[in-house]
Amino acid sequence: MKGKFSAPLTTSRSDFLTNGSDDWLRDTIYRFVQSLGRLVACREAFGKELGLTGSQFTVLMGVAYRQGESGITIASLSSYIGLASTHVTTEVGRLIRKNLLIKRPNKEDGRSVLISLSRQGEEAVRQVSPMVRRVNDFLFRDIDREQLATVNAFAATLLRNSEYALAEIRIIEAARAAKG
Repeated sequence: MKGKFSAPLTTSRSDFLTNGSDDWLRDTIYRFVQSLGRLVACREAFGKELGLTGSQFTVLMGVAYRQGESGITIASLSSYIGLASTHVTTEVGRLIRKNLLIKRPNKEDGRSVLISLSRQGEEAVRQVSPMVRRVNDFLFRDIDREQLATVNAFAATLLRNSEYALAEIRIIEAARAAKG
């Protein structure tokens, strides 16, 4: 007869354990992943409203809020929205072909270009904004500024730590591959 399986701990941090169990940590991670999935679903719905993918919507809105008077570089846009610059470049090209963005040379740096909204892009942002506002009001209902500031700080730390975690995964995978 087989005994009850006791899963090993997924953290060595004692402050994340309750009565020797890491259930609390795993529950927190699962809720966080579910929440992120729902945020992505909202982004996809916003994009769909404009006939765009979620990534294209993110690029469009990133440009809308960071273009200033002269436009935004791909590198700055990539950093702002958290997508790889190669992906941003591809999506910018698609949005230019949809007449939502325009691209012009960067007079201050000949190696880069400046991206800004076209008139059609401005209209698209105006069109989707009531939906975004309404959904955001539901998403952030019963969450105050202090709570959101805490989540923002947490997300910034998690993003930084995730770079180290992904590097550790690459080390583990390389070691496994080296063993054959």
